[in-house]
Amino acid sequence: MTLEDLYPKLFIGGEWVTPASTRRHTVISPLTEEPIAEVALASNEDMDAAVAAARAAFDEGPWPRMPIEERIAVMERWLELITARKDEFANLITSEMGMPITVATGGQAGIGLMLLQDAIRIAREFTWMETRIAPIGNAIVSREPVGVVASVVPWNGPLSVALLKLPPALLAGCTVVYKTSPESTLDGYLLIDLLKQAGLPDGVLNLVPAAREESAYLVTHPGVDKVSFTGSTVAGATIGSEIAKDFKRLTLELGGKSAAIVLDDADVDQFVAATKGLSFGYSGQRCTNKTRLIVPRSRAEEITAKLAEMISALKVGDPFDPATEVGPMTTSQHRDRVEGYIQAGIDEGARLVVGGLGRPEGLDKGWFVKPTLFADATNDMRICQEEIFGPVVAVIAYDTVEEAIAIANDSKYGLSGSVFSADPKRAFDVARRIRTGTVEINGCTPGFHVPLGGFKSSGIGREAGPEGFSAFTELKTYGLPDGVAETLV
Repeated sequence: MTLEDLYPKLFIGGEWVTPASTRRHTVISPLTEEPIAEVALASNEDMDAAVAAARAAFDEGPWPRMPIEERIAVMERWLELITARKDEFANLITSEMGMPITVATGGQAGIGLMLLQDAIRIAREFTWMETRIAPIGNAIVSREPVGVVASVVPWNGPLSVALLKLPPALLAGCTVVYKTSPESTLDGYLLIDLLKQAGLPDGVLNLVPAAREESAYLVTHPGVDKVSFTGSTVAGATIGSEIAKDFKRLTLELGGKSAAIVLDDADVDQFVAATKGLSFGYSGQRCTNKTRLIVPRSRAEEITAKLAEMISALKVGDPFDPATEVGPMTTSQHRDRVEGYIQAGIDEGARLVVGGLGRPEGLDKGWFVKPTLFADATNDMRICQEEIFGPVVAVIAYDTVEEAIAIANDSKYGLSGSVFSADPKRAFDVARRIRTGTVEINGCTPGFHVPLGGFKSSGIGREAGPEGFSAFTELKTYGLPDGVAETLV
């Protein structure tokens, strides 16, 4: 059976099954605007079946009761299989969502493999059980799997986010219903097919591409113990309010409107070079992108001119061309949304320096947006407060460092940020005052072995690192007679 033969099916209970509904989603190439595949859409009845399979695998199957070494062995086989098909994953992602092939290879397949490798390492080192002996009592404290997890993965990071969520959940002993976005689910089919080959027991992981209504049905399903969601803040707020009624465990990684603060002693060339990736990575379709560029007023013209030079030189075009730096938007609706924000920036009085409305020259087909730079922006503008999720950045000038910090923190979001300075200690002192989950000094990313997540409306909880494992466990305490606890751990 080829990969294409799987697209009309769902993976439930260890088998590729025909869905209860005849509804399909046509995957359209963002480059050619032509159909490239049709995938199944799960109905509520299919969600019931997937949750039932995961529930049975958790309550009655071997997976949660296996020694951790045996679960690790399955993950290691999965790692080998994914590694062998790395280029195929990258090509699928570029086909379905228009991500430049170099980014799909490094930022999706490459980072995904790093996350899986790190999850295996953490599972070996993680404290699953410990003794606590004191005059007032003897105990074992253990980390137990949280249960059935609804894992909801966004369209913009289909493989990397899947491998951020699935390995810790599975290694912790959970079972999972894995909900992919129909726009970018082709790589998900390959991912699950390889995990089946790796020897995962039936029902432990179930694949259900679904639209919004059925996704909402899944996360509120009474058979689900935990929801792990990455997506928009609006959707996250709805999920949080609904599932709180049932006290489900919850991790939310949501939107961002991240700021880069440039201090007056910063190396401008270093900042501009870093901005190419930090602000325009994933063609702008990444929640951690630094889209508010907060610069000293005394250097604003200098910095704006160098940013304009860099942005004007970005290669926009065929995402399969290794030289391409900015590909198309993933859907036509999203392209229209991004252009709506560009119009809003113009209407609100920001100075359009580079880019703007209309298609990039020579690209009459494909859902492309011109990489766009606004200057003379103020932080109350929509382009500075709302997440655009496209290749659009705004320069905001400040007079004092106190003002720069206040501007950075004047956002409902708190996902990421950057500080640039010739003095790393000075930059660190400023970074400590920024209310975000991650702050990068001079563009240095912290890696993927650390907790990732946001403050404020950017989410709840953390993923990756040992903290990401903890999110898929419940603490359980056993009281024991004297001398017994030490014999059981």
